[in-house]
Amino acid sequence: MFVRFVFPPPSSGVVVTAMSVVSFASMANAGLSELRGKHMEYSKFWNQKQGRNKAVVVDSRRGMIVCYTPAFLAALLASSFPLTFPHENFRFFLLTSALSIHFFKRIFEVIFVHKYSGGMALDVSILISLTYLISTATMIYAQHLSRDLPEPVMDLKYAGIALFFVGILGNFYHHYQLSKLRKEGEREYKIPKGGLFNLTLYAFSLAAGTAFYLMGRSYSTRRWYISKFENFPTHVKALIPYIF
Repeated sequence: MFVRFVFPPPSSGVVVTAMSVVSFASMANAGLSELRGKHMEYSKFWNQKQGRNKAVVVDSRRGMIVCYTPAFLAALLASSFPLTFPHENFRFFLLTSALSIHFFKRIFEVIFVHKYSGGMALDVSILISLTYLISTATMIYAQHLSRDLPEPVMDLKYAGIALFFVGILGNFYHHYQLSKLRKEGEREYKIPKGGLFNLTLYAFSLAAGTAFYLMGRSYSTRRWYISKFENFPTHVKALIPYIF
């Protein structure tokens, strides 16, 4: 009964299609908003003095924990599938484990790696949290619906595992590089450097909807750095080295 409640019958696969379209459209719209100068109110684009008068503000670390924790808990529950979802296959385990590792890494970085200096609008934190949670649940549900489909002719599971760890370790390395830019007690922003930051501001982003958002966010971030730092290296691009 629990499994049927969490995973309705396969005929509801239309839900996955609808949620995929909504997710892609919303992320693409968010990316366009970033390009137009209407930014999500966190990180360097949050100025408490110029922010909305009635916005509830939390410190950035707590705000980011709110962003990632619900999706992590959902993925962690699903990754215990031998107990909760005994009829799922190895691909289901791979997906839920990847999602669990991804969001665990994010929470770990928020607590132990990143250095924060500003605030975050609570409603923005909740919006991001819901987006991650819905995306995570949709991916898990889509994998559940494909459980009985035949295996593909070319099995890319292990290549996918390798690519995932290249991405997750590369992402962690660059976040660690960011954390070393500020010395103890410093609050001002620094120009990112080291690793792929010598070529681009946002690396290891592959998902289509997320890529559209980060394309806009990274373009705005590069424009912000150029406006704040006279010595910003112009050869460093927003997303694609040497091109954009």
